[in-house]
Amino acid sequence: MEKKRYKIGYTDGVYDLFHVGHLNMIETAKRQCEYLIVGVHGDEVVNEYKKRYPIIPEDERARIVAAIRDVDKVVINDVRDKLTLLERYQFNAVFIGDDWKGTDRWNNFEKILGERNVDVIYVPYTKGISTTDIKKKILNVF
Repeated sequence: MEKKRYKIGYTDGVYDLFHVGHLNMIETAKRQCEYLIVGVHGDEVVNEYKKRYPIIPEDERARIVAAIRDVDKVVINDVRDKLTLLERYQFNAVFIGDDWKGTDRWNNFEKILGERNVDVIYVPYTKGISTTDIKKKILNVF
C-alpha cells in the first residue's frame, strides 16, 4: 500500500443535506492521509454562527458521515476553533474548501497551525452544488 502524505487528516462541516460536494471533500482528504477524522458541527455550534439550526439533527448527520467508507472517525464538535480541535485530535493536516482561501479567518488559522507543523490543504470547491442551493430548489418546488 502506498504511503500517504499525512498520518492524520481532519476536515469538518455541517453536512446538512449531505451532497456530492461534501463527498468530494472527504474523498480528496482521504487520498492524502492514512486516517481521516471528520468533525460534524453540533447543532448549537451551527446555531451560534449561522443563527439557525440545521435541518438534520447532529446525531443523524454524524451517522450519515460515519457510513462513508473514507471516514475513519466521526466526532460531533462543540467548537469550531481549529487549535482546540488540534489539541483534541492531533492531526497534521486540515482540509477545507478553497472558497475559504484568503479569508482573514483562514489566513489566521494557516499561521497558527503552521507554527504547530499542521498543513492547511485547500480542496477545490465543487461548483454548482451547495446546501443553500438545494434548500432554494426545494422551496421553489412548493
